[in-house]
Amino acid sequence: MEHMDDTIGQQTKDSGHRAWWAAAVAGVAIVVAGAFSTMPGILQDPLREEFHWSRGSIGLAASANMVLYGLTAPYAAALMDRFGIRRVVVAALGTVAAGAMLTTTMSAAWQFTLFWGFLVGLGTGSLSMTLGTTVTNRWFTARRGLVTGILSSGSVLGQMVFLPALSWTIDHYDWRPALVTLALAAVAVTPLVHLVLRDHPADIGRRPYGGDTFVPRPEPVPGAARRTVTVLRDAARTVPFWLLAGTFAICGASTNGIMWTHFAPAAHDHGMPVTTASTLLAFIGVFNVVGTIASGWLTDRRDARRLLAAYFLLRGLLMVSLPLIMTATVSPPMLVFVAAFGLLDLATVPPVIALCRTFYGDDSAIVFGWTNAAHQIGAAAASFLGGVARDAFGTYDPVWLALGAACAAAALLSLSIRVRPAPSPPSSAADETDEKTHASSAARQ
Repeated sequence: MEHMDDTIGQQTKDSGHRAWWAAAVAGVAIVVAGAFSTMPGILQDPLREEFHWSRGSIGLAASANMVLYGLTAPYAAALMDRFGIRRVVVAALGTVAAGAMLTTTMSAAWQFTLFWGFLVGLGTGSLSMTLGTTVTNRWFTARRGLVTGILSSGSVLGQMVFLPALSWTIDHYDWRPALVTLALAAVAVTPLVHLVLRDHPADIGRRPYGGDTFVPRPEPVPGAARRTVTVLRDAARTVPFWLLAGTFAICGASTNGIMWTHFAPAAHDHGMPVTTASTLLAFIGVFNVVGTIASGWLTDRRDARRLLAAYFLLRGLLMVSLPLIMTATVSPPMLVFVAAFGLLDLATVPPVIALCRTFYGDDSAIVFGWTNAAHQIGAAAASFLGGVARDAFGTYDPVWLALGAACAAAALLSLSIRVRPAPSPPSSAADETDEKTHASSAARQ
């Protein structure tokens, strides 16, 4: 008992390091999952050449992947509360590895939708930004915005690290070795997760980073599926949820929905080699890391709603500029676009997570998961409709213009979110009840 009191009463020097190690290992898993997201873009031409599939058929598999990615996320957050972070991450890594390997054996479009769309979507959805949110909420009290920004950038960092090599592999060998490489990367990360990642600071007798008090490990929450649906039902009765979901749906459509699936083919339409276009996407990933971390830092200090509005407005301007700057070679305006779009791409994530935490407290990871589902539905719509539009019009220009207008609408939605000042700390049980009532009322507005 005396030893336990010492552990609870003192913040040891090692405590902060353990939190950062947990974040680092979660980040590695997110990086590997992120490498899967851009594959449909660089697989389009090889699959069309080998199987003679339409862009719409390939886009359908990518859309299924994105939808399942989004719908899996809130359930994964609840499963982490039930079975622990480590078990869920290990299972997810095994699922994406299996999906990638099975994709190399496919011979029909429906198999691509099954193996890549469903299996890989299920696994990557469990390794999405809800993983970063759960790790941040459990392991950190201070620096949450910064850590959220770092972990959110992990998916794009995965694209940056893997995309040029995967594109080169496809050009020089085949698309199958590229998928085997991804599967092996997922398998290689699994032992690291099992050995290093812990579910909660209390598992090793530590406080959350920056916390003043020891936080006991919460009891496993049974009924993960029921809880996930219940949280959605309660959140859906509030206005902020729908505003956040709407803005994030547009976010998904204007980032990985169109850029990671159709940017390389669109650039190729203008005569640019796919390898060059993939390299530009990788450089977007470089700036994305900087932009997301900077956005996390700003979210700790500025109004999240205003940040969202500014990000969407600038992104919309960039989208409508694409028809004017796409050429067969890499021009200075295209380099400016790459840098600016990279800074803004995932910068929306830290403010949205912060607003979910403000309105929904302990359920914020699950609520963000549902918000992220809206993000992926928007991404899936853009992925599918972008391919259909290209087949119909012979150009992507109408798509860029439509998404630019949608980003302007998202900026207005962001400014419509109302946040009331937090009430004073309660001095009694009655005051605490009043505080909860006030918070619920604020959310509904």
